[in-house]
Amino acid sequence: MEKVEVVLIPIPAMGHIVAIAEIAKLLVQRDDRLYTTVLVMHPTLDPSTTKYNESLAASTLPDRMRVINLPRVESIPSDTKPGTWLSSLVEGQKPHVKEYVSKTRTQFELSLDAPRLAGFIFDSFATGLKEVANEFGFPWYAFSASGAAFLGCELHLQALHDEQGVDLTEFKSSDVELKIPSLANPLPAKLLPSVLFQKDSLANFLEQARALAEARGILVNTFFEFESSAVNSLSNGKTPPLYPVGPIVKHETDCHDVGWDGSKKHRDIMEWLDDQPPSSVMFLCFGSHGSFREKQVKEIACALENSGHRFLWSLRKPPPRGKWEPPSDYANFQEILPKEFLNRTAKIGKVIGWAPQVDILAHQAIGMFASHCGWNSILESIRFGVPIVAWPLYAEQQFNAFLMVVELGLAVEIKMDYRRDFHGDNEIIVGADGIMKAMKHVMEQGKEIRKKAKEMSRISEKTLMAGGSSYSSLGRLVDEIIDNQP
Repeated sequence: MEKVEVVLIPIPAMGHIVAIAEIAKLLVQRDDRLYTTVLVMHPTLDPSTTKYNESLAASTLPDRMRVINLPRVESIPSDTKPGTWLSSLVEGQKPHVKEYVSKTRTQFELSLDAPRLAGFIFDSFATGLKEVANEFGFPWYAFSASGAAFLGCELHLQALHDEQGVDLTEFKSSDVELKIPSLANPLPAKLLPSVLFQKDSLANFLEQARALAEARGILVNTFFEFESSAVNSLSNGKTPPLYPVGPIVKHETDCHDVGWDGSKKHRDIMEWLDDQPPSSVMFLCFGSHGSFREKQVKEIACALENSGHRFLWSLRKPPPRGKWEPPSDYANFQEILPKEFLNRTAKIGKVIGWAPQVDILAHQAIGMFASHCGWNSILESIRFGVPIVAWPLYAEQQFNAFLMVVELGLAVEIKMDYRRDFHGDNEIIVGADGIMKAMKHVMEQGKEIRKKAKEMSRISEKTLMAGGSSYSSLGRLVDEIIDNQP
């Protein structure tokens, strides 16, 4: 039986590394001939991601899977803009990936027991590494950590630019509504990602979209029943074969989220939730880069207090103005919250720092999730049947909010067109009344949306089992990899 190796390369961001590592596990579990290697790029500007990288490489992995941390790229200038930082990192890692390929080929030639390198799976943000695959004659696949609808949007926008000469930067603050094949409803252009509105980041966006057309296939972290219209729209013969393999999320039985300095905080949160009635708690958490400054924090606090509902709030400290770094935890919440807020809400609420999001969403006490609509968070909410209150912040989160609220009816918006830059320096204040209205709607009149979320949760679990759509999709990918070795 010939051994076959697949090399997977994520970008150094938490959600991307977690998803690619899970795919690597699924592949080796699916076929005894497959071996997987995850090459993790460095550096990362997020300390929690660095910690996760280290713990993943040191953890007990499935047989035939390994994780290797690539050498750090030291040549990226400290003042590199976020929009071009990744492309600089990918360029700097090319020599290290080439070196790995050369060593692997030598090992295969010298040892009868070594697996044959069959191809690559690149994060869609790391497709610049295709040059390495092409140089050595290996097939490569792309992995999209966003959904199928956004993938369709990305390819449509690239076609508008390249084939019709549309200046995408002019969509900023535009009232135009776009007809996108992967959506049933027209999309307000103002909900497009901010990267499209700046020349330098737009160039990277377009380059990434063009590269996808060269892939042997595209893996998407979604499942057919969740985004059936979008998946069908991409099965048009123009796009490389699509492999919906999701929902790829961490489960409550996995190791707890990175960011904890021990188990006491985790245990304290879960014990508090154990004391709450089923579906009674509003959970607020805005991702690894989600934070608000003082004025907005006070509006959120006012909304929570006046709602009368139980709440669990992950409140993070924003970085200093102008700094490109993740939020941190407050030493004392009193410095940011309204006076006596913690005392007044002690019987119904709990304020925490970093949240073990998967464990919390899996708890029966959670009745609602106020989220930034990052794709991983959406999939986690779907997996555990928790309806979302959408408050997008950056990246493609406004698009995701539109998908959940308008297309799928699985969320209620706080402010779908809310937008801030990566530093949070241009923060627009959303009033307490609007926040409270959206949350109370889900908690008090959300019977229909809750029913839909529970049904989608049931489907999401079955799709990964034998006979499910994502299970079958992964099987087709495995066959494609093994049958088309170079």
